[in-house]
Amino acid sequence: MRPSFSSFLLTFLFGLLLQRGIFGARFRGVKEQAWSPPRGWNSYDSFCWTVSEEEFLQNARLVAQHLRTHGYEYVVVDYLWYRRKVNGAGVDSLGFDVIDEWGRMIPDPDRWPSSRGGKGFSEVAEIVHGMGLKFGIHVMRGMSTQAFNANTPILDITTGKAYEENGQKWLAKDVGIKERACAWMKHGFMGVNSTSGAGRAFLRSLYQQYADWGVDFVKHDCVFGDDLDLDEISYVSKVLSELNHSVLYSLSPGTSVTPAMAKSVSGLVDMYRITGDDWDTWGDVTSHFDISRDFSAADMIGAQGLHGKSWPDLDMLPLGWLTNPGSNEGPHRKCNLNIDEQRTQMTLWSIAKSPLMFGGDMRQLDYATFKIIINPILLEINSFSSNNKEFPCITSQNGFEIKDQSLSEAHTLGLTSCHDSKARGWSARATGFDLEQVCWKGNSSEPENEPFCLYKKLPLLLTDVDMRYKHHYDGKVHLLETGRFESCLDASPNQKLTSKEFKRGSFSTCRWDANQMWQLNANGTLANSYSGLCASMNTIKVNSGKNGIRAWTATGRNGEIYVAFFNLNPSNVVISMKISDLGEALPGEHFGNAYALCKCREEWSGKDFGVVKESLSIEVDTHGCALFVLNCS
Repeated sequence: MRPSFSSFLLTFLFGLLLQRGIFGARFRGVKEQAWSPPRGWNSYDSFCWTVSEEEFLQNARLVAQHLRTHGYEYVVVDYLWYRRKVNGAGVDSLGFDVIDEWGRMIPDPDRWPSSRGGKGFSEVAEIVHGMGLKFGIHVMRGMSTQAFNANTPILDITTGKAYEENGQKWLAKDVGIKERACAWMKHGFMGVNSTSGAGRAFLRSLYQQYADWGVDFVKHDCVFGDDLDLDEISYVSKVLSELNHSVLYSLSPGTSVTPAMAKSVSGLVDMYRITGDDWDTWGDVTSHFDISRDFSAADMIGAQGLHGKSWPDLDMLPLGWLTNPGSNEGPHRKCNLNIDEQRTQMTLWSIAKSPLMFGGDMRQLDYATFKIIINPILLEINSFSSNNKEFPCITSQNGFEIKDQSLSEAHTLGLTSCHDSKARGWSARATGFDLEQVCWKGNSSEPENEPFCLYKKLPLLLTDVDMRYKHHYDGKVHLLETGRFESCLDASPNQKLTSKEFKRGSFSTCRWDANQMWQLNANGTLANSYSGLCASMNTIKVNSGKNGIRAWTATGRNGEIYVAFFNLNPSNVVISMKISDLGEALPGEHFGNAYALCKCREEWSGKDFGVVKESLSIEVDTHGCALFVLNCS
C-alpha cells in the first residue's frame, strides 16, 4: 500500500528538522559523521582566553540565528576556560587554574557561573543543544603542571575511586612527564605516560567527563606538529571511539607538519591543523598556499578519519571584530585584511576543503564579512566538491611581460608510520673512508639517481649520566650532515623535518637527545626514538609560484568545474589559462579544442563570460582572487 501524502510530508519535515538541528539535543547519542569539513565558530580570535559564559552564549545565539542554516553548527570555547581571570594570570602563568580533586580541569566559576556545584559545562552544553548547535571545548595535552605539583590522585572511572595497580595508589607525579612540557606553554601542561595503566586511566577520566558534560567537539592542543605525541593521540582516539556520545576530534596546532607526519594521525581524528596560528595579516594568508598544495598533492584531503573522513585544517578565519594573540583583552579592533584579502582567504580555505571556523565576535558582525562567510558557492565547494588541487597551467601578464608558471620537484623529508610502505627505502653503505652512511634510495633502481645520504655515527657519551642511560640507546645512532660531528638530523618538536632540496634537512648541533637518535631496521625503515615514527622521502611536482600567481581547480557534485585564480602580487595582474589544460587537473575529463565549450560566470564580480572555448583570462586585483564556475560540454 502506498503511503499517504500526509505521512510522506510528515516524514520529510521530520527529516528536515533533524538536519536543521531542532531535535539535536534529543538525538545526540547518534554517532556524528565528518563526511564534509566541520564548520562553526570559535572564541579564540575575538576573546583569546578571556571569554565568559555570558559572552559565549551571546555569540552562540547569533550563530544559531544567522549561520546555522549555512552549515555552521559548532560553537567552541577555546583555551584556558579553567584559568581565573585575575591579576597575574596569563597564557603561560602557573597557579591560577581551577582543578578538581582528581587533577582535572574544571571551568572557572567566576567566568562560568553555571559550572558551580560540580556541573562543569553541562548547563552550557544543554543551552547550546537547545539552539540546534553542537558544543565544543579546547583541551591541552596530558596533565596540568598544577595537578602535577599538587600530586593529585588519579580517578578510576570504573570504580569511582583512586586508581590502584599492584597494591599501589597512583598519583599525578607517577604519570606526568615534566621533560615533555608543552613547547609554547611550558608552565602550563606536560605529557603523561599514556602507555601505563595509570596514565591511561587519567586520560580516560578526562574525556569521559567531557562526554558527560555533553561536549560534542574537542580541540586537542600541543600533541601534534612541533609537540607530536602519537601515543596520547592514539589513546584519546580509542577512548572517543568507545564513548556512547559522539565527540569530533580535532588536533592543534600544526607547526612543522608534513603530509608524511599527518598520515600517522589522519585516521585517528576528524580534523588536524597543518599550520601554526593564522592571524589577520597578508603574510599569514600567503603562507597557507604551499602547505595546502602539499596536502592536496598527497591525497590527504578527505582521507579516512575517526568519524568518516579527516580534514587538514588551515586554522580559524580571523575576520570581523577581533582581539590580539596572547591578549588578556576581549574583542576591540577590526580585521586588518582588506576585502580582497578576506575573499582570497575564504576562497582558498573553501577550495582546499579546510574546516571553516569563524573567529570574529558575532555581536559585531558587519554585513561585508557576513556575506563572505556565507557565500553559497564557496560553501558548496567546501562541502561537496572533489578533485581539489592546485592547478599549475596558468600564465600572468604584467605590463608587456608574460610569464609561465613552471612545475618543479619538491623533496620532503618527513615522518610517517613505520608500518607505511613508503617509509621503507633506507639502507647502509660504506664510503671507503671508514665511515658508514644511511641512504634513501626508495623504490628507484636507476643507478644514475644519486641517493640522499647521511653519515652514521654512534652517539657521543659526554658524562657519567650519559653512561648510566646508555642502554636506552643501544642500537641507536646519530645521523650527520657531513662526516664531521657537527650537525645531526633532528626530529625535535622544535625543529622542522622538511626540506625542498635533498641536501637540506632539519639539522641542529649534535647532543645527547632522543630527538636525534635513529635506528636503521632490517626492513629498510629508519625509526626515531622521540616519536616512534619513521623517516620517509617524498617527491611531488608543484607549482613554483615564483610569479606570485596561483590557481586551484575542483569538480562540483553536479558536474560543474570550479577554477580559482589568486594574485599574491602587490599590483594588479592579468591571469590566463587554456580550457584544454583542465584535463590535466580533472580525472576523466576531456577538453580538446574541438569539444570544450564552457559557460562561465565569475562569482565575486558577478560577470557572465558567456561561452568560452579556448582560454579564460581576467585581471585580478592585488591580493585578490577570481572564482569561476564553468559548465562544460
